[in-house]
Amino acid sequence: MRIRETGIAGVVVGSFEPVRDERGAFERIWDGAALAEHGIDPAVTQCGLARNDRAGTLRGLHWQDGPEPETKVVRCVRGAIFDVAADVRPGSDTFGRWFGLRLHAEGSEMLIVPPGCAHGYVTLEDTSDVAYWISAPYRPSAARGIRYDDPRLAIDWPVQPTVMSARDRSLPPLG
Repeated sequence: MRIRETGIAGVVVGSFEPVRDERGAFERIWDGAALAEHGIDPAVTQCGLARNDRAGTLRGLHWQDGPEPETKVVRCVRGAIFDVAADVRPGSDTFGRWFGLRLHAEGSEMLIVPPGCAHGYVTLEDTSDVAYWISAPYRPSAARGIRYDDPRLAIDWPVQPTVMSARDRSLPPLG
C-alpha cells in the first residue's frame, strides 16, 4: 500500500498497485494490516455505497463526534468525484484547513479521513458511485456537519453543487 501525506494530520491518500495480465487487472481494495502499519485504525464496522445519479450532486460535509468517532476510507467505484476532508478538530494545528482530490473509478486512490475531520464530495460525472469503509457504527445523535460553502474553509469546488439534501443545505458554518 502506498500512502501519500496531505498536510492535514491523519488525512492521507492511499492506493494499491494493480496486478495486470492478459485477463485484465486485480487490485486490492482493503488491507487492514497495511493500514495498521501506517497508524490507521483498520477496524471496519460498516461499509456503504452512495449512488449519485447526476453530476453536481453534493454530499457533506459530515463527521461523527462523541465516544465513537469514525475513520472513513472513501473510494469512487464508478464515475468521478471531487473528494474533500476538512480539519474540524479544535486545537489542531491544521484546524479549518481542507484537502481535496479527484477520485475516479479508473484510479486506485482512496481518501482516508480520520476522526475529527469532516468529509464531503461533489460528483463530477453522472452515475457516480462512492464506496465507504467506516470504523464505527453510525449514531444519528453523534452526526455533525458544516456547510459545503463555509467562507472560513473556502473550499475550491471544481463545479458548483446543484443537487443536495435539505439537511446539507441547512448545515451551520464552522464557526
